[in-house]
Amino acid sequence: MCGIWALFGSDECLSVQCTNAMKIFHRGPDAFRFENVNGFTNCCFGFHRLAIVDQLYGMQPLRVKKFPYLWLCYNGEIYNHIKLKNHFEFDYQTKVDGEILLHLYDRFGIEKMCSLLDGVFAFILLDTANRKVHLGRDTYGVRPLFRMLTDDGFLAVCSEGKGLTQIKHSMPTAKITAFPPGHFEVFDLKLNGKVESVQMDRFHCCTDKPKHADFNKLEGLGTDFELETVKSNIRILFEDAVRKRLMAHRRIGCLLSGGLDSSLVAALLVKLAKEEKLPYPIQTFSIGAEDSPDVAAARKVADYIGSEHHVVNFTPEEGISALEDVIVHLESYDITTVRASIGMYLVSKYIREKTDSVVIFSGEGSDELTQGYIYFHKAPSPKAGAEDSVRLLEELYLFDVLRADRTTAAHGLELRVPFLDHRFTAYYLSLPEEMRVPKNGVEKHLLRDAFDGMNLIPDEILWRRKEAFSDGLTSVKKSWYTSLQEHIESELNDSQLENANKLYHINPPTTKEGLFIRQIFEKHYPGQGEWTPHYWMPRWIKATDPSARTLSIYKPDKEQ
Repeated sequence: MCGIWALFGSDECLSVQCTNAMKIFHRGPDAFRFENVNGFTNCCFGFHRLAIVDQLYGMQPLRVKKFPYLWLCYNGEIYNHIKLKNHFEFDYQTKVDGEILLHLYDRFGIEKMCSLLDGVFAFILLDTANRKVHLGRDTYGVRPLFRMLTDDGFLAVCSEGKGLTQIKHSMPTAKITAFPPGHFEVFDLKLNGKVESVQMDRFHCCTDKPKHADFNKLEGLGTDFELETVKSNIRILFEDAVRKRLMAHRRIGCLLSGGLDSSLVAALLVKLAKEEKLPYPIQTFSIGAEDSPDVAAARKVADYIGSEHHVVNFTPEEGISALEDVIVHLESYDITTVRASIGMYLVSKYIREKTDSVVIFSGEGSDELTQGYIYFHKAPSPKAGAEDSVRLLEELYLFDVLRADRTTAAHGLELRVPFLDHRFTAYYLSLPEEMRVPKNGVEKHLLRDAFDGMNLIPDEILWRRKEAFSDGLTSVKKSWYTSLQEHIESELNDSQLENANKLYHINPPTTKEGLFIRQIFEKHYPGQGEWTPHYWMPRWIKATDPSARTLSIYKPDKEQ
């Protein structure tokens, strides 16, 4: 996990450029480099490094002697870089996984380069020989990327939008937009230093089967949809997704809420760490109040799998105090995203300050992939459920993946999300729609069934009902969102809410909580309401709030 930043066609002074680049310092606290491109006016890169692989040669912009005309800034991990290197017999200069991008680009061009990669990434690749600038982002947008392109040929790129907002002040008509996941874009670099977009194409979407799969073959996969074959394939693919993400020279830990998803990730992580003989025990981390159902469940899982477990105490007062910092890091005013981010932000702060774990696994993506949200029980048909699952996956970069990246990156941690492994998601989405729906009153039934009898996690956790993270970290009696709303009620009056439509033309807030969050967002990012295109809300059920506990179909686990 790093922070990348670049300007092309800018005549901004050096001090202004550095000031903007430093706004994403938190993403890479280990080292910083700012570099102008030799022989090219108005081209510069900024890079904040979190050293995970090859601590000696991992600084960026990455350049190698074989390709002196290529400059690369990237953020991410390429899990199949060794397989690709060996298959094509590339001669590496470093141990950096990102070096594979330079070799693939030189041999095959940008589109095939992107399609060959198995990993998560956002990159800026400058080809000075052909005067081209390339941008790209992984299938689900696990790694963030923003860009700003003006009509007069100025391009600015950054891992987070905050690194571009000050530049925009002198260009009021320019738009800062999130770069779309699964796409690459090509720009011509003119002789006068200005740029022009000449191509924007998709190289992956969430329903694609992985291209060039021969580089990532797994033995033992069946080819039919018989239930036992499917369950076996799910186990094989998911275990491989966790195993490949062990690639790191820094200590690995795992967020553990006590729900199904994080528990499966943590259990497999502990198992594979022992097999790979990692020189340390896996640390797991949970956060919640003393009577939090998540904390209790997480302790059971940690005891069962034998992890070194840490519990971070949560109080609503701490959550309210952290609210503004969280919104600044999120760059979002979506209500459920903000609520859920508070706990993740605070537990990440603890990890950074109290432990030496840097690479952090989590269970993001499972709810979207496996129809894990409680509202999926009300899907009108298996087809409707499958279609909404794809929609949620395509929007992950706006909500759950955004939350997970920003709250961990805020404290210089690197997030890894095995449920969003491209091979695993492609297989799961290829299964018959009827296999993927909730069954017997239980969401994610197929995923649970696949691991039933494997003794990986306790049965009571394997079949524990969905509990939203922002709800489960406080007690069943009183949710975190209720405490937050009570605080906001004392801060705002009814007339302020009535005027919200006049103040905000994009997604005007309809509740005091929404208005309170929006006010903080606009304080730091005025006029950037389009960064959140819509609010996250359940479907197929009358819902006035995104919390699962407000739905009529919600039942606490103890009532099952």
